[in-house]
Amino acid sequence: MHFSELIHQSVTNMFNLPPDLWWVEKIIRPIFVYMFLIIGLRVAGKRELAQLNPFDLVVLLTLSNTLQNAIIGNDNSVTGGFIGAAALLGINYSVVRLMYRNKRLQRLVEGRSDILVRHGELQMHNLKHELITPAELMSACHREGISSLHDVELATLEPTGTISFIQKKPTLESQRHREVVEMLKSVMQEVAALKAARPSPAAEG
Repeated sequence: MHFSELIHQSVTNMFNLPPDLWWVEKIIRPIFVYMFLIIGLRVAGKRELAQLNPFDLVVLLTLSNTLQNAIIGNDNSVTGGFIGAAALLGINYSVVRLMYRNKRLQRLVEGRSDILVRHGELQMHNLKHELITPAELMSACHREGISSLHDVELATLEPTGTISFIQKKPTLESQRHREVVEMLKSVMQEVAALKAARPSPAAEG
């Protein structure tokens, strides 16, 4: 068999759907899997999307691997992959457009934001509802460069799984206190430097 014939046969095998697989099935399968994931992640809660610990990441990776065969079936052809991918993109485009036009549907699919911290105080009811521990929230707080939850004015778990932090704005009194403390530190450093530079009595004698 010539090289050109091998190339032709390889390309043909890549794009030929299995004879026992109806092409409509390649469209239906991704739609069912897509709807299952939307409902499953909605029920599981937003923390799965937030990936607050390694276990959440493992769940998402395992989900993708577990449902892979449900989407493609026994088909390894390029054509089958294209049809499945096009179906996924198509249904996602349709759902996004519907949610954009219908806010009620958007709240139904994505849910609402949950306040986790308000005025530096943990909202334990929402934390328990989303199964987020204070330690996980503190870790997310540190990733945003905030040292303490007491410095947080508002922390919100968004429908996308992102935790948004808004820091407290320093009051005029706290800002003045901080300035006074900084001035005292500067004066103490200058005094310490002067003492270090002053010759000792033994050296003068």
